[in-house]
Amino acid sequence: MAWVVVPNKGARVNILNPRVYVTCIALSLLVLIPLGVDSPFLYHIFVLLCSFAALATAWNIVGGFAGQLSLGHAVFYGIGSYTAVLLLMRFQISPWLGMLVGAAISTLVSVVISYPCFRLRGPFFALATIAVLEVVRLVAIHQTDLTGGAGGLAAPLKIGLKWMMFREKWVYLIIAFGFLLLTLAVSWRVLHSRLGYYLIAVREREDAARAVGINAVKVKLIAVMVSAFLTSLVGSFQAMYLTFIDPSSAFSLDLSIQIAMFALIGGLGTVFGPLVGTVLVLPIAELARGWLSDFGNGFHGLVYGVVLVAVVLTIPKGLVGRFGVPFSKWVDSLPGVRPVAPQAVVPANDAVVIRSAPAGGQHEPVLIATDLNLFFGGLHATNNVSIQLNQGEILGVIGPNGAGKTTVFNQLSGFLRPHSGQIKVRLSDGRWVQPSTPEEFARAGIGRTFQIAQPFADLSVLENIMLGAFMHTHSPAEAARLARKVAALTDLTGLLETRARNLTVGGMKRLEMARALATQPRVLLLDEVLAGLNPSDVVKAIEIIRRVRDAGVSVLMIEHIMQAVMQLSDRVVVINSGSVLREGTPAEVVNDPRVIEAYLGKDYVHA
Repeated sequence: MAWVVVPNKGARVNILNPRVYVTCIALSLLVLIPLGVDSPFLYHIFVLLCSFAALATAWNIVGGFAGQLSLGHAVFYGIGSYTAVLLLMRFQISPWLGMLVGAAISTLVSVVISYPCFRLRGPFFALATIAVLEVVRLVAIHQTDLTGGAGGLAAPLKIGLKWMMFREKWVYLIIAFGFLLLTLAVSWRVLHSRLGYYLIAVREREDAARAVGINAVKVKLIAVMVSAFLTSLVGSFQAMYLTFIDPSSAFSLDLSIQIAMFALIGGLGTVFGPLVGTVLVLPIAELARGWLSDFGNGFHGLVYGVVLVAVVLTIPKGLVGRFGVPFSKWVDSLPGVRPVAPQAVVPANDAVVIRSAPAGGQHEPVLIATDLNLFFGGLHATNNVSIQLNQGEILGVIGPNGAGKTTVFNQLSGFLRPHSGQIKVRLSDGRWVQPSTPEEFARAGIGRTFQIAQPFADLSVLENIMLGAFMHTHSPAEAARLARKVAALTDLTGLLETRARNLTVGGMKRLEMARALATQPRVLLLDEVLAGLNPSDVVKAIEIIRRVRDAGVSVLMIEHIMQAVMQLSDRVVVINSGSVLREGTPAEVVNDPRVIEAYLGKDYVHA
């Protein structure tokens, strides 16, 4: 993802671009090779290849992009198969229409399965898909009047385009190739849209994604709906191609694992990885099964297993993940017209976009927390904590380790919900709102960093910042433009193409600030943003924080480096044992005996 070129708004695909014409040539071979040989067996192999590549590509949208393991994905394939055949048998409805009905049913089923599971963490979605697949398979076996039971159904033999049945194998190949192109096009569009960035963010670090306003449940739900729809379409086509369906093959756990394995071998989370994995493995297995006949029954499973183990042990990111970048560089060296890379120059007077300040003047409150109480079992983690942050202010929050600072911080950003008390945020129009989730806090204008930096490691610095900018635009090009402005404010312009995993600690801390600022917040919450930095990085971070405040953003910072707190803060709040111990100017706080006692103990009060 880090090396993907962000297209300009309104840009058209240029056939003279090496990446475009090489892709077209490679895809065309899937049709030209069997047409040139004109062998029924080869036609069959390539029809299966296109169909399984389309299934693997559709699965990859939820399993690769969103990182949600669907081990019962064949349920959507089976629904599409049975719906198209039953509508043809009972009501003489064309499979072209029947497949759309099946796709609609599959989409609805995907929502029923996914919505409750996506609200939880862990393997619940994978287990739920397997359970639903098995339940539907058993229902299909026992509903003999409707589904034909374990014996299955034979599709009526009606030759013609309307009935999706043909005497010539090449017609099936063209249709299968069309479905492959459809799934590839949808996959490419998803990956290069705001949704694609959101899915990758949720896959890598869901909490960090929620902090920039991403509704994790919603984006994962969209991914599984799109994947189910496409899978069902291919299932309907396969039913008409094979002219026979039965519960054991239509609702097969083996099929679910097989298409997931193709995506894994080729490269999860890539557009062409599932196709590459299918092209590598499926023809070998099918040819071996054809040559060995009954003697080689089950041999294809051995082929799948050997290739899978070899790939996982040697190239865990898959073929495209391992060789994609070198291959792309080779393709780019071919003759042709290349898109002009976007410029990273930002005018000095246009460094960053900040939301409008709330109605009212300087020192008007923008964030008010009143009487916050939170319990962890029998521990009273926060005890009637009240904090007010004013417009244009830097508020320092200090206290000894374990005092409850981060607990309060997480309540102010929605990651913990207090058992009592309220948190109010003032909008730019002067209205007060009471958000409850991290996404609502982000959209109300609260940006935050994390005590332990949480960058999206496989994305570039530019793409990390774009994830924050997407809160205000759907266009990747516009998000990139906004991200460059924020990068200039946080001294990251020279690192925009660097992968986040390769940054220093100081770079990661600045990246988190930049990602939060890209959401155009009115309030920035900094959780120990100076911790672990060397002296030069501390100086740079202090300068950036001042720039942010001067740009109109109010700052609340938790920090242990007292010198920085004293330099930056207009006011300081001291928290100890879950309660507010003292509030005042830095000079007032640092000389308070109770604060000295909380940090150093009673023996040092008069030292």
